[in-house]
Amino acid sequence: MIRQLRTYELFAATRAAFHERFRDHAARIMGTHGFRIVAAWESTTDGTVEFSYVLAWPDEATMGDRWAAFMADEEWARIKQETAARHGAMVGAIQDRVLVPVGYLPEW
Repeated sequence: MIRQLRTYELFAATRAAFHERFRDHAARIMGTHGFRIVAAWESTTDGTVEFSYVLAWPDEATMGDRWAAFMADEEWARIKQETAARHGAMVGAIQDRVLVPVGYLPEW
């Protein structure tokens, strides 16, 4: 089992719209593609607001296949287009990290 840590830079003007889109659409559509969201947080560092979440995957191949399916999902493409037209850009920089267990500490 591996974990994936994703962190998105949020903008003050579209922060609420981002959370609405993630809560009402992205998380639901991700679920239909086999994503397992373990937890999510919001943090502020040096005035930059970030949204971070952790996904659990059986392996990197599955992770890659399911991300490809999600990114090709027609409903997700339509929602992204509609929300971008209404609110503009909602995410700045994106960080993506695959977290592999070290083996000598318990996994959570």
